[in-house]
Amino acid sequence: MINDPNKLSGQFSIDIPIFKKTYDFMREFYIFELDFPKKDRYTLGQRCEFYIVDILEGIMMAAQTEKSRKLQILEGVSNKLDLLKVFIRLSADLKILSDKRYVVCQNHLQEIGRMLGGWIRSVRE
Repeated sequence: MINDPNKLSGQFSIDIPIFKKTYDFMREFYIFELDFPKKDRYTLGQRCEFYIVDILEGIMMAAQTEKSRKLQILEGVSNKLDLLKVFIRLSADLKILSDKRYVVCQNHLQEIGRMLGGWIRSVRE
């Protein structure tokens, strides 16, 4: 068997805390998105969904990738998370998301950000 650094190890567990937290956020955001006005659901809501799915995929990839490539993937996930935060805030500023739902989203995103930051720090060491 040839060792290909671009291959994934194939070992992934949904028990990874950051994956669970992001998955739970996706489920909750999906319910919130159902209340978006139609025009916003297919623009802003869909863009948020896109970033959440990208973040989930990035977490899965990073979990299965060797340490030498993990940092690049995690930094990409961090960038997507930052973009998602902007779109969630825009949704609240435009009153598409209620203040209560915005706080729920922000709490999820802050926790995911802390977990991601810790993972990035541990990979850099």
